[in-house]
Amino acid sequence: MATQYDVVIIGAGAAGLMCALTAGYAGRSVLVIDHANKPGKKILMSGGGRCNFTNMATTPANFFSANPHFCISALKRYRPEHFVELVERHGLEYVEKAPGQLFCAGSAKDLLHILLTECDWAGVDIRLKTSVEQLAQHGEGMRLATSMGSIEAGAVVIASGGLSIPTMGATGFGYDIARQFGLEVTGTRAALVPFTLTSQWKARAEALAGVSTEVQVRCRDGQYREPMLFTHRGVSGPAMLQISSYWLPGDELDINLLPGEDALAALTSARQTTPRRRLSTWLGERFPKRLAQSLVEWQGHDGVLAECSNATLSEWAETLNQWCLKPAGTEGWRTAEVTMGGVSTSAISSKTFEVQGLPQLRFIGEVLDVTGELGGYNFQWAWASAVACGQSL
Repeated sequence: MATQYDVVIIGAGAAGLMCALTAGYAGRSVLVIDHANKPGKKILMSGGGRCNFTNMATTPANFFSANPHFCISALKRYRPEHFVELVERHGLEYVEKAPGQLFCAGSAKDLLHILLTECDWAGVDIRLKTSVEQLAQHGEGMRLATSMGSIEAGAVVIASGGLSIPTMGATGFGYDIARQFGLEVTGTRAALVPFTLTSQWKARAEALAGVSTEVQVRCRDGQYREPMLFTHRGVSGPAMLQISSYWLPGDELDINLLPGEDALAALTSARQTTPRRRLSTWLGERFPKRLAQSLVEWQGHDGVLAECSNATLSEWAETLNQWCLKPAGTEGWRTAEVTMGGVSTSAISSKTFEVQGLPQLRFIGEVLDVTGELGGYNFQWAWASAVACGQSL
């Protein structure tokens, strides 16, 4: 005989656990199942193990989706301060590393512990190492064939996440379920991901691995001013992760190495006021030492400013203010923080997250075609979509 629950949530990540505790407190019998051996794996590894759990400046404009209006309702109803209130109630200490970006002061384990404690208090049953073999409509509810036996549920919530970081257990399960029930899945690609370079530029980046500098980067409609980090395979850092959400294969990145400074005007002025200064010295005042040296090597020109022609200064200015870099690709799913695209929201209610015409099936969090920028926005979407769904079950 099948085990019965009001709600079965597939996925023990941020959205799944939040939805579970919300529904549990509303008096529903809730089961969370996950094929992984531990809950909240991405919570634990995010933000360098300290989890950037929200952004106080969250707005719908911080998200990408084929339907940009879809996220408005949930974000409006469950705001960052609501989640902060929850963690403060448990005494979690947190820090604001960049404006609006809140991280655990200690370990992300503290945050996961709060979610699991709340699930426990709400009477939620969590079963790990459990796979779902089949999901089907069963009268007014749903029936699941799982490795722990047959389960009947009034509603099933898919909170299985996207394809990013497969070593954490990510699979396309949620997309398969969506397609099974006739929902469209928009094209998925790795986002918030470092770029790889080839040949000459890969060697140059490798030589500078670990060096970081603030840049302004543009690609298509995207523009960010953040640090860029050279790696053994290419370029990373917040600026590159952010712009990767706009980048498509074949695109160039327009990188300003001196954001907020007109390089030609600055070089021309320096030639007048300090003509005996070397170009490398001028660069050394603006960049980390290794990068300044590399720029001279790449450009193939150093010397005192007084001996630099207008043409030479113009060439330098273009390199510094308009460096065009064409990535070979990205690091892909292996290191991507999130998945761009996902289950189309066109047949999903923005209020309850139920499938139109099939209210006993719902999708929340990253599995949907809603992707946040870097900086805690994706976690805020997980909390907000989970609460909206959980309250309506």
